[in-house]
Amino acid sequence: QVQLVESGGGLVQAGGSLRLSCAASTNRFSVSRMAWYRQAPGKQRELVAFITSAFGQNYADSVKGRFTISRDNAEKRVYLQMNSLKPEDTGVYYCNLLFENTYWGQGTQVTVYS
Repeated sequence: QVQLVESGGGLVQAGGSLRLSCAASTNRFSVSRMAWYRQAPGKQRELVAFITSAFGQNYADSVKGRFTISRDNAEKRVYLQMNSLKPEDTGVYYCNLLFENTYWGQGTQVTVYS
């Protein structure tokens, strides 16, 4: 059973930064695609960014130039560095692992106030 545990969320003023972290329990981490999704109140969950096993990255247009996804295969962790945060970035951020099946963390709340 794969477990994903997110941390690093919180309350931050617009323009500030947060760094999210997700720890994975699987030995398949290095060959998995890792992603961050978010869900704002009353909205559908959306893809924020993903990083492939070959370290290729892809970002939603709304976060390009502000967010950076990275991974540490030795530590089995994926990170999301979020800079220049905006109130519209508010939501629950979920870590996602894709390898044969898809797995989700429990989510971490990010609240950006103006």
